[in-house]
Amino acid sequence: MSAIDRAGMIKALPYARRYARALTGTQAQGDAMVADALRKVMTQQFPEEMTPRTILYGAVGDAVRAVDSGPRIDPAGLTLQQRMLLLLTALEEQPLTAAAAACRIAPAEAEAELLVARDGLRTGVTARVLIIEDEPIIALDIQELVERCGHSVVGIAATETEAVELARAERPGLVLADINLGAGGDGASAVARILRDLTAPVIFVTAYPERLLTGEAVEPAFVITKPFDPTTLAVATYQAVTRGVRPV
Repeated sequence: MSAIDRAGMIKALPYARRYARALTGTQAQGDAMVADALRKVMTQQFPEEMTPRTILYGAVGDAVRAVDSGPRIDPAGLTLQQRMLLLLTALEEQPLTAAAAACRIAPAEAEAELLVARDGLRTGVTARVLIIEDEPIIALDIQELVERCGHSVVGIAATETEAVELARAERPGLVLADINLGAGGDGASAVARILRDLTAPVIFVTAYPERLLTGEAVEPAFVITKPFDPTTLAVATYQAVTRGVRPV
């Protein structure tokens, strides 16, 4: 057993915050879970093979379970534990052994649960999606991935102004936004304007997720890192669309 690596914990914080927010669906609730997790782990000792990220992911999961009083099955039949495994392996890019440790289960059980969870993704709820992306080829790639997940794309906006206009006209159920729109403006600013008169989950896509998780301003609940694979996008869109259906 070893004492907590405080420097490692600081580096792991943005990732733990991303995981907690994706799991709960809100900045406030996710950060509250991370704060609770930190208080508990800083006074404990852990096996040396456990990384700071694994330790924090596990503590966040414990905090979420402690307040989880709602049904444990979501519209696609996924349990809270299955959602955790999907987020840890896809969004957080953790190996199966680390994800299993964070969920307090054996790797063999985690592998079986993941197979069930991935099948459930294909039968999940769908949404009308607005894509905000200034690179045409990337936008079309994202559209293809989104449609393969079962969602429909209501429009692709390359600029901040176009994004706001499309959102007002189409009223999407999910917004997928790049941060940097080049000469077309700022994705975060576009989303802020859109959310003034539209209630919809937002997934931000960026090559630098830690820059969105500084604790200094209103921040997104869902962040995925470029480049991403189809599974990551499928998990993120599924969690974003269903996160309000079942309280955690």
